Amino acid sequence: MGDFFTIELLKATLRMTAPLLFAALGGLLSERSGIMNIALEGLMLIGAFFAVAGTSWTGNPWLGLLIGVLAAAAGAAIHAVWCITFRADQIVAGMAINLVAAGITAFLVQRIWHKAGGSDSVQKLPNITSGMSILVPLAFLLVPVVWYFLFRTRPGLRILAGGEHPQAAESVGINVSRYRYLCVILSGVMAGLGGAYLSIGDLSYFTLDMTSGRGFIALAAMILGGWTPLGAMLATLLFGASQAVQLQAQAIGNFPISPDLLVAFPYLLTLVALAGFVRHVTPPAGLGKHATSG
Repeated sequence: MGDFFTIELLKATLRMTAPLLFAALGGLLSERSGIMNIALEGLMLIGAFFAVAGTSWTGNPWLGLLIGVLAAAAGAAIHAVWCITFRADQIVAGMAINLVAAGITAFLVQRIWHKAGGSDSVQKLPNITSGMSILVPLAFLLVPVVWYFLFRTRPGLRILAGGEHPQAAESVGINVSRYRYLCVILSGVMAGLGGAYLSIGDLSYFTLDMTSGRGFIALAAMILGGWTPLGAMLATLLFGASQAVQLQAQAIGNFPISPDLLVAFPYLLTLVALAGFVRHVTPPAGLGKHATSG
């Protein structure tokens, strides 16, 4: 067992956690404001694709990162318009973003690189150490930043108020819709960072559906963490560790558990965690509710 639990396993855990943590913090901001956001998967995919496309166009991975984040933020803005201005069903709107993201990235891969399945290789973001992207510490540094913003600043407290009792917040002069727009777009920024990490942080190319359900795992981690930044971090570490264990077990060989079961392990853990713990956490009271009754 000493050969299994190594520093490489710890590094892999941090690498697997980073994209989940970015997306979970984004989902937390959106849902704390009162807007359900199951579009995280699609927003991550948009961020991953446009980070690679932007790097290919400009030759600079930092500009590629910026383009990926802005593209995901634009996708989140569309989600916000549907949910806040047009008052669409938030679950349906989120699934629409996911489906459109999967379709448009597959189409653009074919148009830009003239091949199916993925992009050409591009320059990736620098590492801070062997195999560890510079985005990994950023993901963890955002945890106290988001906590301070939500719980120690006036805009953050107004966001929380709008997420708990939107009509009451409106009655005392808080522009709930404006804060919701801010939070949903910020969720796109965060998810875009998570997607860009996958494509130009950890790897150097884009493949179709490369998020592989990570947006949904991040959503589960946010719920499991009780809609708090620290809880979301701990939950994503749990899911990240499960993915790292799967990779480590496959790498060493002769592991006593079936490889097929190991591949499914992170997703099984997601189902078990939600089934066992979701009843014990309480979402924001105004989640999914409009600010006004009209």
